[in-house]
This record gives sequence, C-alpha cells and structure tokens, in this order.
Amino acid sequence: MHDNGIEELITKLYDMVQDARSLPLGADKCIVERDKVLDMLDEISNRLPGELKQAKTVVDSRNELIAKAKREAEAMKAQALAQAKQMVSQEAIYQEAQVQAEEMIRAAQGKIRDLKLVTNDYVDDALKRTEEAIADALSQVRETRGQFRKVVAPQEKGGENAPAM
Repeated sequence: MHDNGIEELITKLYDMVQDARSLPLGADKCIVERDKVLDMLDEISNRLPGELKQAKTVVDSRNELIAKAKREAEAMKAQALAQAKQMVSQEAIYQEAQVQAEEMIRAAQGKIRDLKLVTNDYVDDALKRTEEAIADALSQVRETRGQFRKVVAPQEKGGENAPAM
C-alpha cells in the first residue's frame, strides 16, 4: 500500500465501502474488513501531512514568486516613473533655458541697435564738429591770406618804403 498515492487510497476505500455487503434490515449499513479499512486510513493519515506539507511548499513558492514578481513590477514601474519625471524635468529645464536664451538674444539685439544709433549719432556729431572746425580754420586762413596780401601788395608797389624783412 505504500506505493499508492492518497487519492488512490481514498478511491480504494470508497470502492471497498461501495462493494461491501449490506446488513439485513439496514440497507444503509454494510460490513467491511476492519483491519483493511484501518490500515488504509493509517496510510492516508501518514501520507497526508507529507503531501499537505508538499502542497503548502508549492503554494508558498507560488505566492513568493508572485510577490517577487509584484515587487519587481513595482520597482520597474517606480523606475519608469522616476525616469519619466526626470525626462519631463529635463525637458522643462531645456525649454526654460531656450526661452531665456531667446530673451537674452533679443535683449542683445536691442542693445546692438541702440549702440549703432548712439555710435552713428556720435560719429555724425564728430564729423559735423570737424567740418565746422575745418570751415572756421579755412575762413581764418582766407582772412589771414587776405590780410597778408594787403600788407604785401602796397610794399611791392612802393618798393622803397617797405621795411626790410
């Protein structure tokens, strides 16, 4: 009987009771071999803790495997969420940096325009002052030349009264 599994032992016990002779005047009662039934019940009783232990081990292993898979899935999910948040954060930083860079470029272009205007005004004013200074100098040169001619012209005509130079 040791080679039989618990299910097979229970089936044999069931068959034994079903095939047993009924008692007279009691159709629900029967006669079975007590020693055989007790041996089978002992065998079931002896095997049951081992098989239950084995089944419990299988269930525990299954539960542990499921729990491990859940933990791994949660860890992967948390890592994916962290990466997604980091990517979103980096994208936001990039966009903010791009906006700031564009603002800085616009500000620099505005300053360049302002500097060009100021420089153009300064150069134009400097050229105007230079032109006025040259015009004044030319006017003074012409006046001095005119005075020089007046002084030299009478001496050239008179010749003798001219002071010696």
